[in-house]
Amino acid sequence: MATVFLALGSNVGDSPALIAGAIEMLESQLQGIVRAPLYTSKAVGYTDQPDFCNTAMRGETDLPPIALLKFVKDIEQEMGRIHRFRWGPREIDIDIIYYGELLLDTPELTIPHPRAHERDFVLQPIADIAPDFIDPRDNCTVQALLDRLSADHTAIQRRLLD
Repeated sequence: MATVFLALGSNVGDSPALIAGAIEMLESQLQGIVRAPLYTSKAVGYTDQPDFCNTAMRGETDLPPIALLKFVKDIEQEMGRIHRFRWGPREIDIDIIYYGELLLDTPELTIPHPRAHERDFVLQPIADIAPDFIDPRDNCTVQALLDRLSADHTAIQRRLLD
């Protein structure tokens, strides 16, 4: 089994409920799920949209990386995600951040996620549940990656009560 870290985000509809629903659906293929706290964060890329609700989770799976990608995209579709435009509003977004120590770069999937090391709304929730996890690309802990972020890469506004 591989240990995977997924980032989840939403800014359309009842975001906390959508994230909880997605995690419930993920339980069919991921075992031992540990979920991080929820955070609100400013949108990145296209900023003229509502704030996001973000979290991350860790779990174990037998699915290979491409099958995991298909699985999470199927969940997004089943939950009503509408692809508007890049970095646009989302009912639910599920990204594979880490898949064990795997380094993968294909047209359909890059692991670790290519921009995770620049995003506090990804790193902070992962650091909450696994601060000592070693990023296989940068060969340092998630907490160290988070600590290295400059102020211009800060999107988190606050931690929500769970």
